Formats: sequence, structure tokens, C-alpha cells
Amino acid sequence: MAGKKKKIRTSFRKNREARPRNSDLTTKFHKQGNSLDDEASRSERISGKGALTRKRTVVGVESEAGQSGLAVVPEVDLHECLKGRVLRSGGLHSTVEADTGEIYECATRRLLKTLSTDQRHIVAAGDRVYFRPADHREGIIERVEPRHGVLCRTSKGRQHVLVANVDQILIVSSAAEPTLKPHLIDRLLVTAEQSRITPIICVNKIDLVDPADLQPLLGVFGQMGYQICLLSATTGAGVPLLRELVRDRQSVVVGQSGVGKSSLLNAIEDGLQLRIRTVSTETQKGRHTTTSAQLIPLAMGGYIVDTPGIRQFQLWDIIPREVGGLFRDLRPFVNNCRFPNCSHTHEAECAVKDSVADGKIDARRYESYCQLFENR
Repeated sequence: MAGKKKKIRTSFRKNREARPRNSDLTTKFHKQGNSLDDEASRSERISGKGALTRKRTVVGVESEAGQSGLAVVPEVDLHECLKGRVLRSGGLHSTVEADTGEIYECATRRLLKTLSTDQRHIVAAGDRVYFRPADHREGIIERVEPRHGVLCRTSKGRQHVLVANVDQILIVSSAAEPTLKPHLIDRLLVTAEQSRITPIICVNKIDLVDPADLQPLLGVFGQMGYQICLLSATTGAGVPLLRELVRDRQSVVVGQSGVGKSSLLNAIEDGLQLRIRTVSTETQKGRHTTTSAQLIPLAMGGYIVDTPGIRQFQLWDIIPREVGGLFRDLRPFVNNCRFPNCSHTHEAECAVKDSVADGKIDARRYESYCQLFENR
């Protein structure tokens, strides 16, 4: 971590404070009348500390924006810590593989959990961390190292980091059972463009359809330069190519439930034996099998992260004006409009809309852009 350690005034989350009011206040008022007001007046105090401020001084290094989700990285004694990678994070504990190969079950330092941040969880699968080891292969995560290649989404107004430190994302869909969702692929492609992660579009279960029927849709993605893999975990079609694509790389597998993410991982790596389940015959939707993101070291080199199935993917930290630049097919035209602040949805003399009319931009992709723009 570059930078000189210093005392930094930083914000903390609200933590362990009393209720703002007593639940029986009305009852007390009817019993005590005006004496309750006098008692409240005598007890009120205004101070620069306590509940009215959530700032503390921390010794550490100011973190660059986007590196670890924290404004400051607290100082730790690295001589008493081991370095490792988070294999799985969920609830109160994380599974960490030390650089020496041992596996530890670690809690997270309370200081890290209480620092103010937009993140839903401060530790994510794939994080490089320093942790203080203890007996019985347990430990305490003391510091999260700066991240790159972060895949995240919005969850209840906060940033949900699915995985950190990956360099490519395998966007897995199925040709059938469940049906392919082009708009979900578009959202994941936008996130990959923002995070500078190489996307690979993987379509599983091609043994259930005629691959020629997928050409109108997949051909559009191919023309934009995205790599397409047609796969079948059942027949083994395309699996050797996928195996080579993940060799010695840091990859994450993302897609809706039931598309066969875990089945494909079982196919490319012998002995994984990840749990799989069939698609519901009533709803034609997948059933959740993988419950948390899990980093899997590969015998061939590198690692891959299996993630829970997603049905919705809401973008994080992307304003409407940025969406057009994150669509590869719209990007060459967004600066050619008459108005510099053109939204490309309703304005006159819009180069994007003209390109859709001329067939230079696929109409379905433009519709997907409009949906993303309106829902940001």
C-alpha cells in the first residue's frame, strides 16, 4: 500500500446507539403530564461528540477512490499477519486461503466493519487480505488490499460486491430451459465495460435447440467484438475451448439460476463435484443451488469464481449520461448529436437514433439502452 501513514479523520457507521425515543413515551406523558417536559429539558445536551457525530481519528493511509471501498485503510502490524485470498465470504466469517496454502476461517476486524462505506459487505470473494492468525486455523481479517476487476451491483441502495480481482467474466446464458435473456446480457456487458473486465458470452444447452436460431441475436454481439462460446455441459460441446479460455486467468461465472454454471465448471475441472439442480418444470426457472460466491483454484492454473444465480442485475455507480458510452455499438455515435447533452431517447437530430433507423445499430440493443437509461 503506497502512501505515508498519518492520522486521518474519517466517518463511521452508526453503531450500537440507544433508541431515538422510548416506546412508552405516550404512556408516560398521560401519567406525568408537564413534568415529563421538564425532565427532558434537564437531560438534553448538545455536544460535538456522541450521537451527533460519527467521526473518529484512524491511523492509516488514505485510499484512492474505488480501490477497496474505504476512504482510509487502517494501519496494521504486517509482521504479525499473513497474506491470503478470500475464497468465500458470508455472514460473520470468511474462508481465507493463506499464500502458504493453509485454509483459515476468519472474522472481520470490527474497525473495518464500522468504517462508513456504501458497501453491503466489506469483504468479498477474491479479495486479497492481511489477517492475524489464531489457534485452530482461525483468524481476524485486519486489512483489505486495493482491488481491481470488481464486479458489483446495487442491492437495497448499497453496493453489493460479488467478486473482486478478476480479469474476465463468463456471462452464462442458456439456449433453453430457461430461455435466453438478452437484456440481462446487456446489463452485464455494461458492467464489464465500466470495470474493465473482459467479457465472454457463453450460451449453454445448445443441444436443446438449433444453433442457427441463435445467429440473429449472437451475431450482433459478435460484430461488436465480443467472444461467443456455444456450449453443452451435457454433450461436452465447446468445453475444451472454455477450458483454454480460463487457464491461468482470474474468471467469474455469472448468470441466472438454472443456466448450468456449476455444470460447466464440473465439466472443465475434474473432481469439483459442485452441486447442481434441475430447472423447475412449472416455472421454467432455475433453482438456487450456489448460495454464495465461491473462489475455486484450478489445477490448470488460475481460479474461477462461481456465483449464485441472479434474476435481476441493477447497475451500480453508473449515471444515465454514462450508459451510452458503455454500449460498444452506440459509442461511435454518441458525440455526433446536435445537442451535447443529448440523451439519445427523444431529441431531434440525434446521431444514435439516426443510426438505428439506418440499420447501423441493432433495434433491440437500442431498446435495451433506453430501458437502462430510464431506470438509472
